[in-house]
Amino acid sequence: MYKTIIIEDEYRLREALAILLEMVAPEAVQVVGYAENIGDAKNLIDRLKPDLVFMDIMLTDGTAFDVLEQISYRRFQLIFTTAYEQHAVKAFKYSALDYLLKPIDLQELEAAIARLPLRDGNEMVETQINELQRNLQKTPDRLVLPTQEAMYVIQLAQIIRCETSGSYTTFHVADGRKIMVSKPLKSYEDILLLPDFYRIHQSHLININYIESYSREGMIKMKDQTAVPVARAKKEQFFSFMKDGFM
Repeated sequence: MYKTIIIEDEYRLREALAILLEMVAPEAVQVVGYAENIGDAKNLIDRLKPDLVFMDIMLTDGTAFDVLEQISYRRFQLIFTTAYEQHAVKAFKYSALDYLLKPIDLQELEAAIARLPLRDGNEMVETQINELQRNLQKTPDRLVLPTQEAMYVIQLAQIIRCETSGSYTTFHVADGRKIMVSKPLKSYEDILLLPDFYRIHQSHLININYIESYSREGMIKMKDQTAVPVARAKKEQFFSFMKDGFM
């Protein structure tokens, strides 16, 4: 049972989220408190020591980051809630943090609850919070990659290619590192976008800035000396893109 706090400055949204939680996870989630401003949120978290917190980014007197900077108790899992705004959504994805768009969808909430046991421990990760705050202020140029060993922050420009195998994706980085994360390539396809990134195959997404050569037979040689195939169905489109838009 996750002892849960909802931090939201709109009463109707607080009540709606509590009702939805009762619907999707009555045996897993117990809402024990509500807050609508920074002071109440800080006091409630430090006093009740929750396992899970749903927190709106924008509060009546500040932001969620103000709360996170002031609390002393930090061992809880965090799911942000936010009104739809494309830049904010992109920032969450690049920061590898869980979020829900308002108004909250029942299935999305259910999926977020289902992901909770898969996380490592229940302590907030400072790296991800810091990256989110940074990404909300500018166009994201870094990506957070959580692994079992560590939390990696890499520059997008340093990603040579991504290769997927089942539900895992390996990032090949310009400094020689290979970072494997337990997410499929599809999870990154919508944030690693043109004009720099191109998914040339079901198993491969490449940074076109690292292409050394490519052939009509459908093989690409990358600057790390690896050869990557272009899917038959994507050959014509890819070579047209390379000819017209890149080289």
